[in-house]
Order: sequence, then C-alpha cells, then structure tokens
Amino acid sequence: VLFQILGAVILGFGIWILADKTSFIAVLQMSSPSLKTGAYILISVGALTMLMGFLGCLGAVNEIRCLLGLYFTCLMVILITQVAAGLVIYFQKETLKEELSHIVESLIKDYDPSNDDKRNLQGAWDYVQAQITCCGWTGAKDWENNKILINQSMSAYPCSCSNSSKDFQVDSGFCDLDVPVNGTATYADWPVHEQGCMDGVEKWLKDNLGVILGVCTGVAVIELLGMILSISLCKNIHSEDYTKVPKS
Repeated sequence: VLFQILGAVILGFGIWILADKTSFIAVLQMSSPSLKTGAYILISVGALTMLMGFLGCLGAVNEIRCLLGLYFTCLMVILITQVAAGLVIYFQKETLKEELSHIVESLIKDYDPSNDDKRNLQGAWDYVQAQITCCGWTGAKDWENNKILINQSMSAYPCSCSNSSKDFQVDSGFCDLDVPVNGTATYADWPVHEQGCMDGVEKWLKDNLGVILGVCTGVAVIELLGMILSISLCKNIHSEDYTKVPKS
C-alpha cells in the first residue's frame, strides 16, 4: 500500500509539472524540453511504482516468488535511477544554471504583453517576479535588453517587478514612470525590487533544502525497506505453488 501511495505521489508530481501554468516550474516547462522529458519520466516511474506495489502485494499474499523477485528488481532499478539522476543534477548544476539563465534572458528580451502566443509563459514569469519580489534574473538591469523598453527609452518598467503601492493590483505588462526623465532612463530610475530572481530562487532552495532532502531520503528508505522485505519473503517461500496464482 505504501508503494502504491508513493507511486501516486510521484505520478501526481509529474502531472503537476506538465499542468502548472503559474509558477517558476511553468517557465522551465514551457521553455526547456529537458524538464518536459523529466516530467514524463516521473509519470512513468510513478505508474511503474504503483504497478510494482500491486504485484508486490499479490506476490506476498499468494507467496509467489517470481512476482516478489520482479518487485525487488524493479525497486532496485528505480532506486539506482533516482541516485544516478541526483548525481547528474549535482555534478551538472553549473551547466543547468547556465541553461536556465539563457532561458530567462531570452524570455525577458522578447517579453511583449501583446504577444498572445507567449501569454502563458510571460504570465508565469510575471507571477514569479511578483511572488518572489524580484526583478530580472540577475537584477532589474536584465530588463534593459527588452526590445519594447528600448524603443520607449526605458520610460516604462515591468509591472510585476514594482515595489510601488500603486502597482499592487497590476501584475503584468509595462507601467509608465510617474516622473518624466530627461533623455533615456535606466533601471535605476524604476520603482522596482533590487533582488534578482536567481538569488530569490536560490534562497528558496536553501530555505527548503531540509524538506527536499527529507522527502528524498524518506522515499529511498521506503524503497530499501521494500527490497529487504521482498527478499526476506522470497527466502521464506521454499517452493512455488502456482495453484495460488489468481486465474483470469
């Protein structure tokens, strides 16, 4: 039962990654094929875990060694895959960070409130900036590369970055500066948050690192317990009795 619940959680997490349209995950999911691939892998692993949980229960109740052996093998493969994925993420974190920077920088550069084709993606990024109270990836200066703002001589700024009380009800598009600036303005003239979203995301990860590691450790422990129990049951079953296999 525990493994069926675990499988359902993993399956649900994968579906959430694909369906989420209002968070930082949505920005990555709509911009990076690798995250979509990861989501499909999670869905597959979740479905497989649920199936293995069912087969494990069937093998234990009916004392069928082949099902218990299959259950043990699949759990071992899943656990090894999870450890390998964690190691890849750890050792490739700088590469992933660079890829993420390119995704967000491209999004900011081409941000256009009138572009209906990218409304979901841009709305997700606005949501991130408003919720994390950040602006740009490394800082508000990133928005100086936006094509529309360049054409407006930087006399406007992204509303989702605003730290002004008058913009609290506006969470997308561009807002105009209240005070006209002689010549071309800069991001320093905007009433926006100073923190870049990269720092905000890293802070969130650090604050929640204990929870993330705890969940990962808990999943690994449950899988190890399942492997140990399945091996123990296999050893206690001295002979096969295929008459116990449910008939269709």
